[in-house]
Amino acid sequence: MAELGVPLTRHPGFHQYDVLGLLAAHPVAPLISLHHLDVIQPISPRASSRAAGLRSLFDGPASLDPAGLIQQSICYEANRLWTVSVAWGFSVQLSRGVNSPREMEMPIRTFLNWYRRADYTAYAFNTRPVARHPCQRPFVYYLSASSYDRARRTTVTVYDRHRDKQQACRWRIPDPSSLVDRVVVYKKRDPGLWDKDDGRDCQAKVLQLLELLANSLMAVRQKILERYTHRRYHIPQDCLQLSL
Repeated sequence: MAELGVPLTRHPGFHQYDVLGLLAAHPVAPLISLHHLDVIQPISPRASSRAAGLRSLFDGPASLDPAGLIQQSICYEANRLWTVSVAWGFSVQLSRGVNSPREMEMPIRTFLNWYRRADYTAYAFNTRPVARHPCQRPFVYYLSASSYDRARRTTVTVYDRHRDKQQACRWRIPDPSSLVDRVVVYKKRDPGLWDKDDGRDCQAKVLQLLELLANSLMAVRQKILERYTHRRYHIPQDCLQLSL
């Protein structure tokens, strides 16, 4: 297959209970299926049941852009020293500090091995532990709404913060939970995404955001504020907006 120019990657099946760590750092491969739904927790704490969680994923983002579903994009908020990881259509994670893409691409072990006697070394892929230091734990924002903006020809996904107990952090880096309650992501659809072999979704644009993120966010915010002010809408100041 490689001699014909067709990239072929083998991804063994996963067995887990809390799929946040896995879906938030899904490998560069289409999301084909989810297994053992009878034992895993709902994919989102916003969902009232397993079925409701799946409907929020497949009735919304999957119908808008099936090729980009769950694909990870990584960028940085330079002014506040945040690392932003977007699993499109599922969740957004804001972390204090600048974490390398190599680290962010490794799933956090929120899931367990199917065989109880096996530890994390039995996985066929690299993982990283759940951070014990309170300042290193990411703040998670789960999908709450999705739509398609015909005027701008882009998908719009909204992610609201999951409110759980957080221990006090003494770092001087701003606290994402006190500044951002909602994340809005704008993403262009690319039906031919998997006909390419250039790595992660929006990789080129994300690399550009690494250098221009602060200016890009400000420009996007100002443009949207002008547009919605004309229509007498209000964009809250605690809303982080990204354009992928």
